[in-house]
Amino acid sequence: MSSRRSGESSSETLKITDAQIVQLLSKLKQLLPEIRNRRSNKASASKVLQETCNYVRSLHREVDDLSDRLSQLLSTVDAESPEASVIRSLIM
Repeated sequence: MSSRRSGESSSETLKITDAQIVQLLSKLKQLLPEIRNRRSNKASASKVLQETCNYVRSLHREVDDLSDRLSQLLSTVDAESPEASVIRSLIM
């Protein structure tokens, strides 16, 4: 019985109100260049979530690309040089 109660109370704490969803969507809109740069700030929740996924994917691609470029750069410098140390710190 106690496990049942704890399960119920934990699900109750996970409930998000409509106001919280609206607030979170508003914060996402502010972070997304695709939506932030529009003249009209109107976008459906579905569109905001879709743009968020697209933006996160593009950030992942950018990080991968930069990591590859740093790795290539690292292979062209002396492994013991200060530049190599800086590059390694950026990759890690």
